[in-house]
Amino acid sequence: MASCLIGRQLSLCVQKNLWLNSAGCRYVSKAAAKTQVEYDYDGPLMKTTVPGPRSQELTKQLGDIQNVGAVNFFCNYEDSRGNYLVDVDGNRMLDIYTQISSIPIGYNHPALLKLMTNPNNLSTFVNRPALGILPPENFPDKITESLLSIAPSGMTRVQTMACGSCANENAFKSIFIWYRNKERGHNTPSEEELTTCMTNQAPGCPDLSILSFMGGFHGRTLGCLATTHSKVIHKLDVPSFDWPVAPFPRLKYPLEEFSRENAQEEARCLEEVVEDLIVKWRQKGKPVAGIIIEPIQAEGGDNHASPDFFRNLRNISRKHGCAFHVDEVQTGGGCTGKFWAHEHWGMDDPAEIVSFSKKLLTGGYYQKDELQADKPYRIFNTWMGDPSKNLFLVEVLNVIRRENLLEEVTRSGKALLNGLYELQAQYPGLLSRARGQGTFCAIDVRDAATRDRLLLQARDKGMLLGGCGDQSIRFRPALVFKEYHVHIFLNIFNDVLAQNK
Repeated sequence: MASCLIGRQLSLCVQKNLWLNSAGCRYVSKAAAKTQVEYDYDGPLMKTTVPGPRSQELTKQLGDIQNVGAVNFFCNYEDSRGNYLVDVDGNRMLDIYTQISSIPIGYNHPALLKLMTNPNNLSTFVNRPALGILPPENFPDKITESLLSIAPSGMTRVQTMACGSCANENAFKSIFIWYRNKERGHNTPSEEELTTCMTNQAPGCPDLSILSFMGGFHGRTLGCLATTHSKVIHKLDVPSFDWPVAPFPRLKYPLEEFSRENAQEEARCLEEVVEDLIVKWRQKGKPVAGIIIEPIQAEGGDNHASPDFFRNLRNISRKHGCAFHVDEVQTGGGCTGKFWAHEHWGMDDPAEIVSFSKKLLTGGYYQKDELQADKPYRIFNTWMGDPSKNLFLVEVLNVIRRENLLEEVTRSGKALLNGLYELQAQYPGLLSRARGQGTFCAIDVRDAATRDRLLLQARDKGMLLGGCGDQSIRFRPALVFKEYHVHIFLNIFNDVLAQNK
């Protein structure tokens, strides 16, 4: 099947500039020159409303089995290509949301399909081992070739997991274990600790905490949920820990035009709040063992902060003996123009822990040596990742390097952000606060109801976008999103905006 798909993809080379000149493409900027993407389509193609009849039928069928309240429509992944997602009713949409930012190099990339045809890889796809106890022979080499080849500065250890939530959850455990061993001065627990932990009591289960930020999102498991503060729906009715929550800076955009005001806001959050919370929770008998933060708050509204903010926060973590945990689940993988968003901070020692998932195709976290678990089974689950995902990741990294995709992201991101600036100037009553780094961009809409309507209207015209925060639209294209695709988006989005003046 993979070889058939490759052949079908190669037959899809078309003259994309013809699409830009078609009726309805009225964006004022000049279209970018065509860049050949052999496995891409030439543009959106809509046949029905979305969801179409087949999607509605399948939604009803699945609704008899599980909750389908979040289902948008059903997809035909075999026919999806590059930057385009095809649904089961034959609608072809330019996907600028990419499965919540988790598709690194587009749908059905030929390099990944070719990987599936290699008979030497069959056992890796067929047999999923319990990696913590029975890893395959080539696992150390594949980890070195994939995840360790892109390790953040100062880190040589990586722990694989299945997803972002379990990556963060186990990273918290690593932080707590490290913190308690540091308090003891050794890693041998007392008899009292061994006994009390079995009944969820101190000192075996210490009352430690993780400091997080309002607007942050770190997952939906119980520990992660205690550090998630993006939407009520994630947290309602679920018991949580009494852990400190600091305000994330509310900056003005463009950042370079409000540097003085933004610096004052960041200083307020750091000095008046973060440090005070660390002291307060220590006095409450719930010391802060770690601080977790996203380089750009994604789910919470694409909220940015300056490199100085993160550098100062890192210094605060050192001052108070807290582990610094950078959550790169959504920002990692190249979408900001660097492989890790924290690289924009310009730090040699950015963190004790960096977690990842989404575009890395597997979950996990990098850690400093001292946070390595001191005993077997302390950081453990059945699968602890998936070796087949490391095979894919090796090839994804090869494509990124071979095609200079990080440079492509920088070019496309500049075109995207400039286009958003133009549109917000053209529609000041609708749009504001355009912001971004690389193609990791967002823009605010005047209210949530209008934002949601724009998303549906854009989808009806063949373009998939996502919402975030209270009233923002977020852009999360694959790394193969070219300037040409930026202008397709801008043309369609302009048409949608014109309907909502």
